[in-house]
Amino acid sequence: MAIQNVLITGATSGIGLALFEQYTNQGENVIACGRDPKKMALLQSRSFQTCLFDITEPEQVATAAQEIKALDILILNAGDCRYIDDAKHFNGELFSSIISTNLSSLGSLLQYFLPKVKKGGQVVFVSSSATILPFPRSEAYGASKAGIDYLANSLRLDLVEHDIDVTLVHPGFVSTPLTDKNTFAMPFILSSEQAASRMISGIEKRKKYLHFPKRLTLIMRLLSFLPSSLWQSFITRKVITSKGNSSNSHTREDQA
Repeated sequence: MAIQNVLITGATSGIGLALFEQYTNQGENVIACGRDPKKMALLQSRSFQTCLFDITEPEQVATAAQEIKALDILILNAGDCRYIDDAKHFNGELFSSIISTNLSSLGSLLQYFLPKVKKGGQVVFVSSSATILPFPRSEAYGASKAGIDYLANSLRLDLVEHDIDVTLVHPGFVSTPLTDKNTFAMPFILSSEQAASRMISGIEKRKKYLHFPKRLTLIMRLLSFLPSSLWQSFITRKVITSKGNSSNSHTREDQA
């Protein structure tokens, strides 16, 4: 099988780093992307190529894309998760920041990197199982990921004529520096390595939709069919505790 050129945004931590490790071990040409110079330096010797840029800065994205010739797989993974702790006093600045990082940034990423994807290639969007059901405090994060879902599913239709497949990924809870800050229960949590392995397997099979762990995602889908009063009671009782202990600092982990 021919060696593939795989570009990964948010390759310096979490799922992105695990994807980098596993694709590199498979012998693929991995193009690692991130915004932290120190972390990128650690990957540089092992990468086929590296691109240092902030996904929220279109000019940086455009400059980085000039260095890329052709891609087989484009994995749009970088993102952020912060919560709205007081809905009555809605944090519009935080909301805008999350939408910008997780959703709006995809506009420039697609503008400059999608033309590099070869015929027969793939674009992979890392969304979240949080779009299956609404969660408390997730107004910003959930809205951004729901937007990714629609974007991926719509783009898939328009890329058929170009013979480019689109894979939408709905991970459940994955152990990363971001989720380490969570103060609520995270059932069936996976390691970043487990999540990356499942993603790579699904990407190889060119699946349109990946969701894992199925023990969690199928339960969530079943709950979504219940009367809203029942699943709302379940979610608010089981998922959210210790409201005041979440972190809404402006540090961003480069994964979704």
